[in-house]
Amino acid sequence: MRKIFYILLIICPLTAFAQVQVESKIDSMEIFIGEQAHLSVSVSAKRGQAISFPTIRQSEYLTPGVEVLEVSDADTSSLDNDMVRVNKVYTLTSFDEKLYYLPPMKVTVDGKGYEGPKLALKVLTVPVDTLHADQFFPPKDVQDNPFLWSEWRPLFLLSIALLVLSCLIIYLWSSLKANKPVIPQIIRTRPLLPHQAAMREIDDIKKDRMPASENQKAYYTRLTDTLRKYIERRFGFSALEMTSAEIIERLQQEQSAAKINELRELFTTADLVKFAKYSTLLNENDANLLHAIDFINETKQENVPVETVKPVLTEEERSKKQSRIFTKAAIAASIVLGIIIWMFIAYEVYMLL
Repeated sequence: MRKIFYILLIICPLTAFAQVQVESKIDSMEIFIGEQAHLSVSVSAKRGQAISFPTIRQSEYLTPGVEVLEVSDADTSSLDNDMVRVNKVYTLTSFDEKLYYLPPMKVTVDGKGYEGPKLALKVLTVPVDTLHADQFFPPKDVQDNPFLWSEWRPLFLLSIALLVLSCLIIYLWSSLKANKPVIPQIIRTRPLLPHQAAMREIDDIKKDRMPASENQKAYYTRLTDTLRKYIERRFGFSALEMTSAEIIERLQQEQSAAKINELRELFTTADLVKFAKYSTLLNENDANLLHAIDFINETKQENVPVETVKPVLTEEERSKKQSRIFTKAAIAASIVLGIIIWMFIAYEVYMLL
């Protein structure tokens, strides 16, 4: 038992020692003067063990001639068997041509020191023509960035889209100007008054020289029809469907006897001409025409209110009006979208140039 105990005392420290591993590696073994190399130091240990890296600050020298530019924070990652790996990166540079020996990085784990492998860094210089020292070249001009189609392709496609959008705006605007707007206007009209319509018809009778014509039946038919229409519109009863006697009887309730007598004489003569083949004299025809004009002038009404007419749009006009509204909205949306695309293209071109 004593031998087993001694063996365990020897194996346990060795096992603990074997579990701690320190690795050092450099990403580039050779650099030019002023370039940078990255030295990575990794420590693998049991979780919970205290790990301490060497204290090297920024701008200090790892070895004479090799300067430490930056020290990264410790990066911890988990491994199997309850192990962790802690990694730290040191950024190095040098300005002297030489092969430098980098001392092993010393790491402390739970107060015990461990060293990583030894490394080397070779610093190269730019070859200089010492034989022709008087021959030198001026500094080069600023170089343009190479043309990359991948950078300009989105702008090219957007430019085509902007061109198509502009053509669409021009087309919609032309269509809008070609189709006149449908504006339902409220029209205020004064209807043709009864006496105006009657006098217009009597003027036509005069122009046709009907009082002097031989066809007296046509003359009196047209004259009495004109009077019947006037009476129907002026007094509000169906004079076109009534006999001459019925019209006179109805008018006697509203007009003076003198006016009615002249009108009665006119209707009586007209009935004789139309139904009894009565022949009148020329002056008699003129007198009856004057009686008709006097009756119209004495019974006319001139103060008639103005009528308001609201036109009703047809289905085609409604469709045309909705189409114009849609076209205007499409033009406005296209203009806004075109401005946004143009501003984006201008900004991207400015950034690329």
